[in-house]
Amino acid sequence: MVISMGDSVKTDGKTKKPSFFKGLKKEFKKITWPDKKTVTKQTAAVVVVSIALGLLIALLDFIIQYGVDRLVTF
Repeated sequence: MVISMGDSVKTDGKTKKPSFFKGLKKEFKKITWPDKKTVTKQTAAVVVVSIALGLLIALLDFIIQYGVDRLVTF
């Protein structure tokens, strides 16, 4: 018997539904957590990119502000 996701199955009421927390525990066991070296590398990459992007935005802000100030003074 093949059951698709949308189909409902009638039971006799005696079968017990699996506990949400048991299912959650089962799913958590499937997770592969990264090792410390990988986390360190990825964290460093995020910090470096964030700083670089912040500097780029600050530079663009300065240039645009300078341009607007020059236009206003004319």
